[in-house]
Amino acid sequence: MSFTPDSELDLLFPSEYIPSLVREQLHTDLHLRPLASTDYKRGHLSVLSVLTVVTDPGEDAWVRQFAALRAAAHTYYSLVIVDKPSDRIVAVGTVFIERKFLRGLGSVGHIEDIAVDKTQQGRKLGLRVIQALTGISENSGCYKTILNCSDSNIPFYEKCGYEKKENEMAKYASERARTPRL
Repeated sequence: MSFTPDSELDLLFPSEYIPSLVREQLHTDLHLRPLASTDYKRGHLSVLSVLTVVTDPGEDAWVRQFAALRAAAHTYYSLVIVDKPSDRIVAVGTVFIERKFLRGLGSVGHIEDIAVDKTQQGRKLGLRVIQALTGISENSGCYKTILNCSDSNIPFYEKCGYEKKENEMAKYASERARTPRL
């Protein structure tokens, strides 16, 4: 598969939103861009599987989810790093923008699902994804950007400029409750 340039892709958001300084710091065989509607075929779910068990919903459902993200304009910013020689995704991440009534109707960026293919770890791709997502969050006017991580990942995120603050709480829904009813 040969590398597909951004101009030939249906992207989640304009690629200009990604800070150019971050792109310039990548090796020339890598390309940082927004998630594309055809990235199911480039291994998007495979890269996410380094985080947890990923159930493959099939390409049609994946494309519907992509469309739902795009329909929420100025909210979801998922990006990928593509290995140019193979045109395969090797790193992913998302920031979504929460609009608030606090802080003068401020916004908060939430970083989620940072994943780097196991064969590409150690090349600072996670750092570049975090830098790009933080830049998008800040350029969107967010007064802060936050993320959750395991204790073992705290040193990595501190190197990215983040600091440990407060605690995370979680309540997982039962299997039955996961079926949308609204």
